Amino acid sequence: MKRIGLIVLAAFIGGAAAIGGYKLLEPKNGEMLSFADQQKVLFASNPKISSAGAVDFVEAAAAVSPAVVHIKTSYGGSSSEGQTRSSSPFDMFDDLFGGGGGRRMQRMPRAASGSGVILTPDGYIVTNNHVVDNADKIEVILSNKRKVSAKVIGKDPNTDLALIKVEANDLPVVKMGNSDNVQIGEWVLAVGFPLDLQTTVTAGIVSAKARSIGILGRQQQQPTEEEYEEYRRTGKAPQRTNSSIESFIQTDAAINPGNSGGALVNTNGELIGINAAIASQTGTNEGYGFAIPINLAKKILDDFRKYGSVKRGYIGVSFVPLDADNAEELKVNDINGLYVSSVSPDGGGAAAGIKQGDVIKKVDGIAVYDSPDLQEKIGRLSPGDKVQLTVLRNGALKDIKVTLRDDSSVGVKTAKLAEKSTGTSLGKLGAAFEPASAQLKARYGVKSGVVVSSIEAGKLFDSWEIPKGVLITSVNGTPVNSAKDVESALPRSRNGMTTISGVGPQGRFTYSLTN
Repeated sequence: MKRIGLIVLAAFIGGAAAIGGYKLLEPKNGEMLSFADQQKVLFASNPKISSAGAVDFVEAAAAVSPAVVHIKTSYGGSSSEGQTRSSSPFDMFDDLFGGGGGRRMQRMPRAASGSGVILTPDGYIVTNNHVVDNADKIEVILSNKRKVSAKVIGKDPNTDLALIKVEANDLPVVKMGNSDNVQIGEWVLAVGFPLDLQTTVTAGIVSAKARSIGILGRQQQQPTEEEYEEYRRTGKAPQRTNSSIESFIQTDAAINPGNSGGALVNTNGELIGINAAIASQTGTNEGYGFAIPINLAKKILDDFRKYGSVKRGYIGVSFVPLDADNAEELKVNDINGLYVSSVSPDGGGAAAGIKQGDVIKKVDGIAVYDSPDLQEKIGRLSPGDKVQLTVLRNGALKDIKVTLRDDSSVGVKTAKLAEKSTGTSLGKLGAAFEPASAQLKARYGVKSGVVVSSIEAGKLFDSWEIPKGVLITSVNGTPVNSAKDVESALPRSRNGMTTISGVGPQGRFTYSLTN
């Protein structure tokens, strides 16, 4: 009994010390601690819940669940209680570029419902941009079932992150972890409100890191109403600059529509990612879920609270991830790194001396192999920050210090230069195409299309199980009517992703192929 009393007393003293420390260090005169620094104070006296690799998730789940909230949104200008839109705000985008069936990377949720994670006791909550984007009303249901209205502090489609705020105090908080320390094979928990169920915890492992699936780039192609009408009239899809940052943590913990914006945590109960997307043929979990790394989110969230938007730094270059095929086509004697295909004349890269043909090998001493490796590291920085790039030029490594500039230094030029980037080749697809007949196009109600007449074993179409006989309507957003059209559209792929859209007996589909 005496021992229990001592434990209670120690816990009380520790809590009082943390609160006292927070009040002592609380910013004065308008100064503001970052979310990470605030949490160091909040969790100063907390012991670790369990060791990494533990298979007992009870304590981690108990620590996290109270701080994961249910978010419900209303659309269409209605403020009536509980009225929600029955479909996703991205339906028009799905129809234009191939939704409604087949293999696809699907943004969640389709219904106006999602999850969020409380970061501070006074009501700052992180969620996904697509959960709250275009909402007329945002309602947060806390763990005690209390409903409170929320306002958007900032949102960013390039990372699919949003920060919202509720007027409440003494809320439970999830401790931020370090996503750089996450290892493939590590146990993780996904916590959220899938399929409108109450708080749900699922377990799995980290399947991959720095994964790019092309979903945010496709969202940037979402047309305005005027562009959509133009597409219906001419069949020509609008083109956009792809400034998205994708470096997802991939997990096989069950994630479903409604988990968006929820927590991915390690066995210490630390937040390592914000659940954002699934890869699915059915729209529900099939074993592949994707979360935004918390180390990327920290910078974005601090910008939201300080500025209301993201202040992002840019190098000002377009690049192609190298592999054996690209290296051969580009006549480069290296198959690892990022080949600089073009340099914006007004960007920080040009000012520092980066040249077309350079191969970026390292960022601040850390090796880079694919687009996400560079994008996430730069995404954590701001205009004016310096970054050291190690590039391979004329067979020798050279360190170049680049001062990042804001988006005005890249502007429209980036969009034009990005289209020159080398994408996949017709040979890599491993497929032959024939023009679709007028009858076939009429049957599916499309104006363009080619039929896959044969597939070569071991190539992209074969590995992604795209069937022979399927009707392909567009490649990288460009309508195709012949094999030559397909070949012409392929170089427009960006960030190593080629988007194939079409229609078949199961409905419309979109495949995102990693080159």
